[in-house]
Amino acid sequence: MRSTYSALATLLTLFALGGIALAADKTAEMPAVVHKPSVDVHSGPDFSAPTIAKLNRDAPVKIAGQQGLWFRLNMPAGKAGYVRVNDVRMAYSGKENSDANMRALFTGKAGKGRVTETASVRGIDESDLQSAGFNAVQFARLESYRLTPDAAAAHARASGWVDSTVPYATEARPVAAGGRKQATQSEKRGGLSAARGLLSRIGNLGGVLGAADAVVPKSEQELTAEELALGPEIAGRILGAAPLWKDDAAQRRVNQIGRWLASHTSRPELPWTFGIIDSSEVNAFAAPGGYVLITRGLYNLLADDGEVAAVLGHEISHAVQRDHYEVIRKQGMTSVGADIAASQVNVGGGIVGGFAKDYVKKHGAKIALTRLDREAEFRSDEASEIYLARTGFNPLSMYMVLQKMTALGAASAKLAQMYKTHPPLDDRLDRIDRRGYAGLERYTQR
Repeated sequence: MRSTYSALATLLTLFALGGIALAADKTAEMPAVVHKPSVDVHSGPDFSAPTIAKLNRDAPVKIAGQQGLWFRLNMPAGKAGYVRVNDVRMAYSGKENSDANMRALFTGKAGKGRVTETASVRGIDESDLQSAGFNAVQFARLESYRLTPDAAAAHARASGWVDSTVPYATEARPVAAGGRKQATQSEKRGGLSAARGLLSRIGNLGGVLGAADAVVPKSEQELTAEELALGPEIAGRILGAAPLWKDDAAQRRVNQIGRWLASHTSRPELPWTFGIIDSSEVNAFAAPGGYVLITRGLYNLLADDGEVAAVLGHEISHAVQRDHYEVIRKQGMTSVGADIAASQVNVGGGIVGGFAKDYVKKHGAKIALTRLDREAEFRSDEASEIYLARTGFNPLSMYMVLQKMTALGAASAKLAQMYKTHPPLDDRLDRIDRRGYAGLERYTQR
């Protein structure tokens, strides 16, 4: 009887530490190396826990589980030790790790034993997004989960998420809706044309103004109107390629977290909408105007609200910075009617709505899998950390998500599309390490 009680106590201890019984399975260990000059190994997942060992840079370690933002290590003589998520660097696996290994190592949906498909299931590719039609039923369901900023704030207060003021100098700051109306592209061209006619009698000034006429920028209101028209068209076609996952609680959760984060960006007025699509691959998509979709495969990899927030924050940044929209503009969607203004445009209708429909008719939603500039991806990782700090989460959650993706393996079918469109994971982790957490240190102690 005593041995039975002892075994039960051991099992309960493993659950309490976040490393379920499978974590003791040596086949589930993941290799890593110490990534700092010197690292303290604690006896528990807490800075105040006793230090049981010190490890030097490049020392090999075996990760056997996760507890929050700590990794559990299997130490000599069967002892368990804990290091912070950014103290070590997960090694790329030479082959794809199994779902069983990931469930053993990491907590969260996948760690709780959810049945998942094998990683060989093909994900969404460009041809799917090019040919997919707009799924009106799925799009209506997506928008039904949208929350108001007040509803998201109420959920945040109930969850104990406390917001903070954290500066972000390079964040895009478009003119908010309702701001002073700017001259439209057509109005600017009209003014330049009049000046060109007047000054053409004086040497080459008319020719200079003619060149300026050809590249005159759109007003802020026009840019936003195009984003708002494109977003639903693109999101609806992503849903035509993969429908929403049938888990209402999960859909509500990503909207609660996502809307809270978006309210702390420079563009809180966008109609921010979040969803989980039913695909086993590990990926996420951002459409112009505030539509963010992540895959079920990625969601199941995330252990807690902070990790969900990290992923959403990265995609939110792409929408805030207009990364995909700028690609679209370069593809040729650059003109609007002579007297168009944001106040005259209904999303999905009017002149701008017509241009959006023409764009997706030609390109579908494959913009969602466009490879952006490397700096745009690095910037979105940084933005995610700042949004995490602003909203009551720990910026290290972004680091944990990238480490988990690394653990899936360099050959992972689940990550095939992400590897095509993003810098290598170790490059992203290197950039975070070089940048450090200047200004965010106190938030990394959460």
